[in-house]
Amino acid sequence: MVYYLFFSEQLGRVPRDSYQYNLKPLAEINRYLKYIDKLGYFSVLLNLVGNVICFIPFGFVIPVLAIRCRGLGKMLLLSFMASLLVETIQLFSKLGSFDVDDILLNTLGGLIGYLLFRLGNALLHIRHKKKK
Repeated sequence: MVYYLFFSEQLGRVPRDSYQYNLKPLAEINRYLKYIDKLGYFSVLLNLVGNVICFIPFGFVIPVLAIRCRGLGKMLLLSFMASLLVETIQLFSKLGSFDVDDILLNTLGGLIGYLLFRLGNALLHIRHKKKK
């Protein structure tokens, strides 16, 4: 995950001379969807779905490691803060661009991971009760 967020040349993670950022919510998502024919379906999926997928493990693993982080609100906040940290590092290192849409998509990924954790946890409890 760290490689793709900071070092992947294929994803534009090369040093630049200027800062690049987007502070307008949904601007990049709408741009990708509007120009999907020109950008290509693969590029659009890589950007939009990739940002969601890369944070699913975060949302799943954190509640496994830290019982205190098992609430929905806490996981939303942690996913948001982790994504904000990643985007800020990309901005100041000039190895990518700060994009508020990436924060939204990453946070969604963290939420999906957390919901998968909750589902898995519920299934384990059901299975455990059946064994008794």
